[in-house]
Formats: sequence, C-alpha cells, structure tokens
Amino acid sequence: MNLSSEVYWLVLTCLMTGLFWVPYIINRIIEHGPLPAIWNPYPDGGAKRDWAQRMMRAHENAVENLVIFAPLVILIELLNLNSETSAWAVLIYFYARLGHFIVMSFAIPVLRVIFFMTGFAAQITLALQLLGYF
Repeated sequence: MNLSSEVYWLVLTCLMTGLFWVPYIINRIIEHGPLPAIWNPYPDGGAKRDWAQRMMRAHENAVENLVIFAPLVILIELLNLNSETSAWAVLIYFYARLGHFIVMSFAIPVLRVIFFMTGFAAQITLALQLLGYF
C-alpha cells in the first residue's frame, strides 16, 4: 500500500503528537514516584520543573491543533485534491509542530510564535485548497 505524502505526514504528525507526553511524564515519575504519577495525572502543584510544565502545555496545544489539521488532510485525501501545495503544507506543518514543541520546552518566545504561525499557515493553505483557491 502506498500512502500519499499528505497521509504519510499526517500519520507521522499523529505519532509525534502521541509521543510528546513521554518526557514530562518521565519527569513526573522522577518528581513524585511511579505510583503517584500513575494514580494522579495532575498532582497538586503539578510539575516542579518549568520545562515540564511548558512541555505539557505544548503537548496540549499540539493536540488542539491536530484536531484541525487531521480533518483537513483527510478531506484532501478523500476528495482526491492532493497536490504539490498540499504535500508541502503537511510537511511544513509537521516540522512547525516539532519546532513549536522544542522551543516551547526551552522557553524561546519569539520562535514559538513563528513556529505556531507557520503551522497555522499550513492549516489555512489546506483549507484554501479544499475551498478551491489552489
């Protein structure tokens, strides 16, 4: 089975988003111990490390944006509207979300906004393609 570029990058984006929780949960296990970390996913006071708190917010943001991105890609695939534009948009989206997660974790505000807006532009590109503007 051959996946289109759009579906391939959607799958990688889903996988990446699905793994974003790993570092901050490992931190939670180290801070609170295995049982409390598993028993209560949001212990009082949350993570002690700022990077872990930022990483958790970046993961939440990635999930929120995946809810917008995934249906756009699926519709492009179902309607057979795949193009070079949509292939580039999904690739750019993947790296924009990865970049957003990294710079959010390291608290680099200007780059965070640039990566976020790049991902947003990729979503808009896909939506405009569905509406027939590309």
